Amino acid sequence: MNATISASELARELTAGNPPVLLDVRWQLSLAKATGEPPFDGRAAYRAGHLPGAVFVDLDGELASAPGERGRHPLPDLAKFGAAMRRAGVSSGTPVVVYDGGMGWGAARAWWLLRWTGHPDVRVLDGGLPSWEGPLETSEPSPAEGDFIPVPSATGLLDADGAAALARSGVLLDARAGERYRGEVEPIDRVGGHIPGAVSAPTTENVGPDGRFLPAGELRARFEELGVSEDVPVGVYCGSGVSGAHEVLALAVAGIPAALYVGSWSEWSSDPERPVAVGPDPQ
Repeated sequence: MNATISASELARELTAGNPPVLLDVRWQLSLAKATGEPPFDGRAAYRAGHLPGAVFVDLDGELASAPGERGRHPLPDLAKFGAAMRRAGVSSGTPVVVYDGGMGWGAARAWWLLRWTGHPDVRVLDGGLPSWEGPLETSEPSPAEGDFIPVPSATGLLDADGAAALARSGVLLDARAGERYRGEVEPIDRVGGHIPGAVSAPTTENVGPDGRFLPAGELRARFEELGVSEDVPVGVYCGSGVSGAHEVLALAVAGIPAALYVGSWSEWSSDPERPVAVGPDPQ
């Protein structure tokens, strides 16, 4: 099954039988506390115009738990997550398409959570809302209650120990910007640097200028250059498990399964006992 869908494909599916449920997950990493600017308001953006029939999903409140020892965006309470999905009309037998404002990070977090908890048919709108050429609406729909019950998979999720082990036995990709990986800057977390053994793989290099993913062949070639192969397990982390989900999505587009360390650097770096590597060398 494809992990993404184009805007033209989505337009056709919305007018066919069994149209997908649409989830709007507009979200941006906010540095408002540091800059003094107001934080991004995804719900306000949704109310200003969204795909017809789409339901807004709050990443911070419904796709994550409160920040704490497990990171800035730890796994959500599954009962709360399931209730949010059913409220949005998500059922196990209905396809789901998720989109955001174009960066793809918020949509990928919802995609990963739904896939990890057992939904069989979830795709991300490639390029997000900017790729959509059809009409928008401002009214909020009231879909029929869905029946989706999240059941976590036994695979696909890493904790801190699992990520450290994978950095030694497989390939652990760091999806953050290169300067954060190298420890040159760290605007959010306690300390800069990376998990020893992790390989720098900024997720921004998986897309073109229009925000759409590179072709599958180009993505596969990129990941192969980073050491990924069919016989090696792959994991991804980022700052707090959001852009890392986008890299897992890019790997899926390339046909490569990967696990996500949801706690990511925000959890790893919060413990001064955990080792930190700096510079361009993985070790």
